[in-house]
Amino acid sequence: MKTKNKKKPVILVTNDDGIMAPGIRHLIKLMRTIGDVVVVAPDKPQSGMGHAITIATPLRLERIVIDGKRMEYSCSGTPVDCVKLAVNKILFGKPDLLVSGINHGSNASINLIYSGTMSAAVEGAIENIPSIGFSILDYLFDADFAPADMHILSIARKVLKNGVPERTCLNVNIPMTKKIKGIKICRQAFASWADSYDERKDPHHKKYYWLTGDFVNNDKGKDTDEWALKNGYISIVPVQYDFTAHQAIPQIKNLEE
Repeated sequence: MKTKNKKKPVILVTNDDGIMAPGIRHLIKLMRTIGDVVVVAPDKPQSGMGHAITIATPLRLERIVIDGKRMEYSCSGTPVDCVKLAVNKILFGKPDLLVSGINHGSNASINLIYSGTMSAAVEGAIENIPSIGFSILDYLFDADFAPADMHILSIARKVLKNGVPERTCLNVNIPMTKKIKGIKICRQAFASWADSYDERKDPHHKKYYWLTGDFVNNDKGKDTDEWALKNGYISIVPVQYDFTAHQAIPQIKNLEE
């Protein structure tokens, strides 16, 4: 007696580097080996957008055909817009898994606050969708994602099987090495950016600025994402969208009236 094939899980793929970035193209290829993939991604780079949403201008979705056969959706908005539109106007429901990335560049430590890649995953968590953000510590357009393939697939399969804790998504960062040692579950390193602005003048002699700066990590802990990445491990940090500083509530009780 033949058994019926199990229905493949629906996997929503998005990013912040734009729908044609190599990172998302690679992630789409991997996810198609384990599920039915729906792609909704920005029509242009949206790095550093954080959890921005579009409210002052119309949002547009364009159906595009990839490789002459596959239908995907290009969105004029932010990564969070992409998730919201996917759930409300394309899937008319929730996928079994949301994956965002693969981002070109680190989203470890404080970087996740600014990250459009991770904000898409956080929005997925808000929607109660098991969600993962993937990033690699390589900013090059032709970054080599292949060394992490089996790890990315393993993480995705385990999340599909076991889910993630409620109100939580996963921030996965991949070191820039061909010999990944393994995976470490970590906390976010306490690090920051020492910002500076490169001041220039345009042809009309008006000033403009480029944001620059140095990443400063004074966290020496061996349980952080920065330590794991520096030592050749993939880091996974569970991220929550509850910003409440619960440990601070007793200290400010005296403000109550």
